[in-house]
Amino acid sequence: MREGTATLIRREDYVAPVFWIRTVDLCFDLEPAKTLVTSKMRLERNAGVPHGPLRLHGEELNLLRVLIDGESVSFRQEGHELIIDNVPDADFNLEIRNTCAPEKNTALSGLYTSGGGFFTQCEAEGFRRITYFLDRPDVMAVYTVTLRADKARYPMLLSNGNLLETATLDNGRHLAKWHDPFPKPSYLFALVAADLVAREQRIRTRAGKDHLLQVYVRRGDLEKTEHAMNSLIASVVWDEARFKLPLDLERFMVVGVSDFNMGAMENKGLNIFNTAALLASPAISTDADFHRIESIVAHEYFHNWTGNRVTCRDWFQLSLKEGLTVFRDQEFSQDMAATPSARAVCRIQDVRALRAMQFPEDAGSMAHAVRPDQYVEINNFYTATVYNKGAEVVRMYQTLVGREGFAKGMSLYFERHDGQAVTCDDFAQAIADANPGSPLSTRLDTFRRWYSQAGTPRLQARGAYDADARTYTLTLSQANPATPGQDGKQPQVIPVALGLLSREGRPLPLTLQGEDGGTVATERVLVLDQAEQSFVFVDVAGEPVPSLLRGFSAPVVLDDGLGDAELLVLLKHDSDAFNRWEASQRLALARILGAVRSGEPLTLDAAYLDAMRAVLRHADLDPAFKALALQLPDEAYIAEQLTEVDPQAVHAAVAAAQEQLATALQADWAWAFETHQVSAGYSPDPVQSGKRALVNLSLAMLVLNATRGGDGVWPGRAYQRIKDATNMTDRLGALSALVNAHAELADSALARFHAQFKGEALVIDKWFAMQGRAAEQDGKTFARVKQLMKHADFTLKNPNRARSLIFSLCMFNPAAFHRADAAGYVFWAEQVLALDAINPQVAGRLARVMDRWTALAEPYRGAAREAIVRVAAKPDLSNDVREIVERALALDPRPAAAAPAEAVQG
Repeated sequence: MREGTATLIRREDYVAPVFWIRTVDLCFDLEPAKTLVTSKMRLERNAGVPHGPLRLHGEELNLLRVLIDGESVSFRQEGHELIIDNVPDADFNLEIRNTCAPEKNTALSGLYTSGGGFFTQCEAEGFRRITYFLDRPDVMAVYTVTLRADKARYPMLLSNGNLLETATLDNGRHLAKWHDPFPKPSYLFALVAADLVAREQRIRTRAGKDHLLQVYVRRGDLEKTEHAMNSLIASVVWDEARFKLPLDLERFMVVGVSDFNMGAMENKGLNIFNTAALLASPAISTDADFHRIESIVAHEYFHNWTGNRVTCRDWFQLSLKEGLTVFRDQEFSQDMAATPSARAVCRIQDVRALRAMQFPEDAGSMAHAVRPDQYVEINNFYTATVYNKGAEVVRMYQTLVGREGFAKGMSLYFERHDGQAVTCDDFAQAIADANPGSPLSTRLDTFRRWYSQAGTPRLQARGAYDADARTYTLTLSQANPATPGQDGKQPQVIPVALGLLSREGRPLPLTLQGEDGGTVATERVLVLDQAEQSFVFVDVAGEPVPSLLRGFSAPVVLDDGLGDAELLVLLKHDSDAFNRWEASQRLALARILGAVRSGEPLTLDAAYLDAMRAVLRHADLDPAFKALALQLPDEAYIAEQLTEVDPQAVHAAVAAAQEQLATALQADWAWAFETHQVSAGYSPDPVQSGKRALVNLSLAMLVLNATRGGDGVWPGRAYQRIKDATNMTDRLGALSALVNAHAELADSALARFHAQFKGEALVIDKWFAMQGRAAEQDGKTFARVKQLMKHADFTLKNPNRARSLIFSLCMFNPAAFHRADAAGYVFWAEQVLALDAINPQVAGRLARVMDRWTALAEPYRGAAREAIVRVAAKPDLSNDVREIVERALALDPRPAAAAPAEAVQG
């Protein structure tokens, strides 16, 4: 994993394996310091490729013996490969015995220890850290696994599939034997050996089969698993109803662990979860936590078919499973939300996440297509592009063929490919073949460009109204800016959902020139597949206001040329909740960008303030929608609109807008706070959570106004709310209001909060994260983070804790991180190197902070470059970090200078 091992892997170089592994019999003698692994495999040559030696992957293993058909064989080791040159032409049995050291595995990849138990994480290439294997996703085998361990220390022994046998052994040990009847790649292997307790639920599916669901956690956490179990049951029911995909094993297990690099992992029948994505109760979890857990539980369960039963041929096809499954969990969440308003809120939140994470990725040094063409370290491509943009690509399939057509395509996909390792092209072909004559099937080759072209397309729309002819001509054009390694992009298929509104806000009928009469809709989808196309609507009574890209029907940046007057029409009247929200964001964005670009102090005009007051006071709008519409655009999203970014100027404009909204709407915020209180018992349902969201936003504005000379009662009320709150959403909302306003009571409130929850690791993560994300004021936030790095509860070794503080500052607090004195960049470099020494995956995620350093204005740009050079100069960097920093420096036309000696030693 260190210098000298990096190899550029290209999609075009894919070749099928020389050998297949058909069955695997694994036996583990589990000990923290030295675990003995015995692997017995049945192999056969792949007749479809030229003969060659058997090459097995292995890392940080101690090899003991290698047998073929019971006889010792000669072998050689080159780098991370075990090579056997002389193997039989016929099928043969291969036995390998080796040891590994789980307690030394701080990378949390492969087999490792956490909290006194054994856990695994094998995606993407962790299985090779357990035993020698063809560790690639297109090698699918049937596994039988025997686990042996001390019974007192590890009473629960779990692996994939169905439990075949348990037995008591000598010396206080015991065993469990598991068999998974479904062929799977090694990345889906899992084992757990720990002292755990389980919540169990037996269910009968629509197919009439009985199944056992189990959620395993450490002792003391069982009462926090009810929501996860309910989410799992709902996922099983939904997938069988929506896509006719049943649960296919006798049991389905979920296990929580506090040391985990990801949110969760979909290992066949044995999902392993970060406890942050599993445990929930009103006392320790916010409404957002409950929603996130429901979504992640669903995501991992849905992988049982979209990822497990049909998996990826190679890692370039990662979005085949991840993009598709994110789309499925998004659809599930919307269906669980039930009401149209709550569904719209889910969609808005998904798009906010896409814009916050994926759009910057498309514009930075690590820009890549949904299906990348090359990589050095596959861990670096578990990205927002593969996941979130990949989900938007799948959503466009559904938009182009319809909901029923998409379900037909899914059925054909599984009919063709169940039990196979396939490609994104195979999925596209199945959806198209199931819908002949659809806008997708007639444009399939053009649509596939979404998989091969990086970057966020720019969609321009301009309308022209002819009063005499009563026609409205909408001209759409597209362009995709150059990205590293790609320029001269070709047109893509962009579905544009739209409506037209009168100036009074009435929806207008949509008839294209040349169409027959009949039933006329007020919403339809146009398909742009050329660089420029015009669409003529007839019988349009007056000049309309276009509502384009409804529901965010394609992952593009839209320039429709609308001004305040048109945006206000959409904000007041649009039936599409997404575009209504979008109008609120664009009104704020225009004012903030105007101030940043002019260098003048921001002053919000009366028209904007009146519009926001109208949203807040609107009798029919959902409180959750109001909370989203009244939030200002994120500072990072604002920065994406600028060719040269001064983070402090952006922050100053946003802070001024917040203060003016807080002051001008003070009476309205107070009204919203008082009238949207929830008196019923806690539930994370959309109605209650929407009210709490608006109440917490209102309280934040009221406390901010108080600290700027307004009604001074509100900080005290917030502090009292921290003491009296019956749920974490209200308590954390009040604490956040004090911390972000830098109120005098903030320190006392933080101390009280920590004392109350010091035994709850997930809550203390929130405590650290809140301080790392606190609104910057005169360097206070950065100084506090530096101080918190020395806190007794902070550690770099736990990914959740490292993310809670360091990532909160570096990734999510631009004003505190981008300092004129470069202290933020020095801090980033120190932490990347420190993390890289123990957990390269987490270090790689932190390194991504600098993807867009070349967009910074001076002095930030030069200081950022110097910090990246310092990291790149470290001689033993992991591939995870080196690939990222070298790609970042490749954007700079200047040669990379040598780092200062003291930095290299760091």
